[in-house]
Amino acid sequence: MLSERLDFTPDRDRELFSAVPAASAVFLLRAADPSAEPYVSKTANLRRRLERLLSPPEERTKRLNLRDRVGGIEYSLTGSDFESGFLLYRLLRLAFPKTYEKRLRLRFAPLIKLHLENEYPRASITTRITRLIGKNIYYGPFPSRLAAEKFMNDALDFFKMRRCTDDLHPDPKFPGCVYSEMKMCLAPCFKGCTDDEYRAEVVRVEDFLDSSGESLKRRISAERDRASETLAFEDAAAHHARLEKLAPVLHQMPEPVHRLDQMRALIVQQSAAPESVALFRVDAAAMAGPLIFPISGEEHAKSQSMEARIQTALADLPPVEPRSALERMEHLAILKRWCYRGTRKGEIFFADAKGELPMRRIVRGIGRVYNGEAAEAAPLVTPVTPQESP
Repeated sequence: MLSERLDFTPDRDRELFSAVPAASAVFLLRAADPSAEPYVSKTANLRRRLERLLSPPEERTKRLNLRDRVGGIEYSLTGSDFESGFLLYRLLRLAFPKTYEKRLRLRFAPLIKLHLENEYPRASITTRITRLIGKNIYYGPFPSRLAAEKFMNDALDFFKMRRCTDDLHPDPKFPGCVYSEMKMCLAPCFKGCTDDEYRAEVVRVEDFLDSSGESLKRRISAERDRASETLAFEDAAAHHARLEKLAPVLHQMPEPVHRLDQMRALIVQQSAAPESVALFRVDAAAMAGPLIFPISGEEHAKSQSMEARIQTALADLPPVEPRSALERMEHLAILKRWCYRGTRKGEIFFADAKGELPMRRIVRGIGRVYNGEAAEAAPLVTPVTPQESP
């Protein structure tokens, strides 16, 4: 997994330090004793970090020193903190299969789960994915559980899908709940609607989440326009008020939130290789990469456009299929941590509803990342504080 390997002997430490680049890297120190655990970490300056760990120990210091224990060094240079973090995750997963989770301290991403396997579907917030093949649908990642709950509750105010968490056994004698009394639920609990009517409402919720709210926005706009054409101005005003109420709700849905089984994206990062950038592809919340993409094409590829070269490169980087739902959750946690970082470096581009990547934007983004320019402005997300929670 790591590209470079060096043997370490204390009497030749200066020679080794001078051979190691003073650059960002992920590294592994392998003990001379084959039964001992390796030391795995990442650093912004590999030479300086190795000098601290492997130089002769100073007197009266508690600083970790591995000079007398290390027999070999393995490392790979990285071009970005994102690449370092993803490579470190993969390396720790391989080196410490039983304890890597505690070492990484990953916080799983909050998601909206649409329980379509339930006879009367509902939505909930979760950080766990069972599987993406079944009927249930997941949407995320959200920056926090509070943000996910706020968006879900505000969005469901525009629909009449149930909010309760019980497995329903419809009974006409059941009194219902406050949502049914307020006409905010179709009340399948006491047969307040037919199963077909409830299913149609669930489909509308699914369409809303799939389209990032555009389906509801289009429907209300069309109803407002029809009311205006028929001179029903009071109805038109009511529909317009709903649109105004919907706008801040849609503002709460950040760009990274997508339906997970349909999520496709491309991440562009700086590369340790000269005249290149690093590409990472995201498919169904699982990441693959890095793929080193040269800015200048080879002689036989110079006749190709940049878009065609990117498409060819992505064909050489097939999607990753995680071996478990846990691995997919870990990839999503890494993606979420980077996406919502205030000082995020690099850019991400999501595919449209047809699964097609915005190639022209990607070409411009590659230029910005390569030149170290500011990223393309992303949609703002309304911050959610505990006071705003319903």
